[in-house]
Amino acid sequence: MASARTGTLVVERARGRARDDEFFYVGKWRASLDGRQMKRRLGPAWLAIGEDGKPHLRRGRVKPDFLDRRRAYARMAEVIAQCEDEDARREEIDAARKRAGWTFGALAEAWLDHAERVRRLKPSTMRDLRSILARPGVSKRRGAGAVKARLMTMLGDVPAASIVVDDIEDYFRLLADDGASPRTVNRHREVLRAIFNYGCSTTSGFELENNPAALTDLRRQDGPRPLEVFSVEQVEHLARSAADGSWRAAVDWMRAEETVAQMRREDEQLGELLRIACYCGLRRGELVLLQWDDVRWLDRVIVVRRALSDGVEVLPKSGRARYVPLADQALAALEHLSRRGDFTHGDDYVFVNAIGGHLDPSALRRRYVRVRDAAGLPPLRFHDLRHTAGSLLVRHMDPASVKDILGHADLATTERYLHAQRASLLADAATRAFITAAAPNDPQEQLVAALKRLAPEERLALLDRASA
Repeated sequence: MASARTGTLVVERARGRARDDEFFYVGKWRASLDGRQMKRRLGPAWLAIGEDGKPHLRRGRVKPDFLDRRRAYARMAEVIAQCEDEDARREEIDAARKRAGWTFGALAEAWLDHAERVRRLKPSTMRDLRSILARPGVSKRRGAGAVKARLMTMLGDVPAASIVVDDIEDYFRLLADDGASPRTVNRHREVLRAIFNYGCSTTSGFELENNPAALTDLRRQDGPRPLEVFSVEQVEHLARSAADGSWRAAVDWMRAEETVAQMRREDEQLGELLRIACYCGLRRGELVLLQWDDVRWLDRVIVVRRALSDGVEVLPKSGRARYVPLADQALAALEHLSRRGDFTHGDDYVFVNAIGGHLDPSALRRRYVRVRDAAGLPPLRFHDLRHTAGSLLVRHMDPASVKDILGHADLATTERYLHAQRASLLADAATRAFITAAAPNDPQEQLVAALKRLAPEERLALLDRASA
């Protein structure tokens, strides 16, 4: 091995069908554009194995097809120059293509690949992004027909570098005309900003000069809707309605006894699942993958280790395991489920289908809706069971503890549960603020004193009589 100014000259023995005494000169160097290691075979070396077992220069004149060291260095310089010229030309061609012809569709596909491989977005997030960036003609995930593919229909074949702010604003107006809410428009704006930011980065190779999506106007949207949650009484009513099977549609035929028994077990399990959802605050994807090994009976905690995202097992949303305390109500529900006849080993799921697999999250949501409606409860979503847990816990715990239990990324999310609680606690203070310095026998003063001693429904009745 010897060093040259432009690279390193290496001698390698031929392999394969070539004779063992054949050698080749090989050149190695670092590419000037990106610093990657380059290696090229230069040609057969005018060498042979000597008595010491090492390659030595052969005697006689070097044959035309062979290289000695001097010719090898010259050949290596030629090869390096040729490769450098090819790299520079390829770089120039790629840059010209990106500036003039690389479409937004190609940029979006590259960004999706980057989001999945590098940023490692959750499968459910990737599913939503692919829906926004779907090409025309792609079938819907569920049901017949194809997705609307508004974005790719409008901008997919347009060169990415030629897209301007007006093009994106036209797309937003199209969304709004189709009935999209300001929140949905802003969500598409976030996606477009991320795509063009990637195109502007030095690592993407697209070399875009600006981000037109960043210059568009953010749509004004309504704030988060008020949290609506169940009371403890409603939670229990919901669980009992699930367990008694009254939510199931009536049939005109007699089911087999084995089928009836299986349905009864499913109904009882569903009732306990709804209790645990409300009393532990687990997400739907966390509930369906909960295993008995995750239940620490002596410590009275559940370890949330995994979640289901678009059919793929992933870490919980926080990216790490968390510990959820087991109140007596949740502990009793788990104890009831642990007494079933099968699927109670450590690696079995707590909530199982007929063959021991985990429940389907979509089917679970549909069943919840049917139970909720059959029970005559307000039209809250399944996720509102988690909000119920947060609103109940925050009454007796500090926000930081509730944040850790629910796995929130920051305290601001947990503080949503505090607003209604604070308003309720301030009701008596507000009453005192409106009391005047009236005489003790003032009718208004007597009414206020009476109201403070009554339950809420009794207060309404008294106010009705007072206003009559």
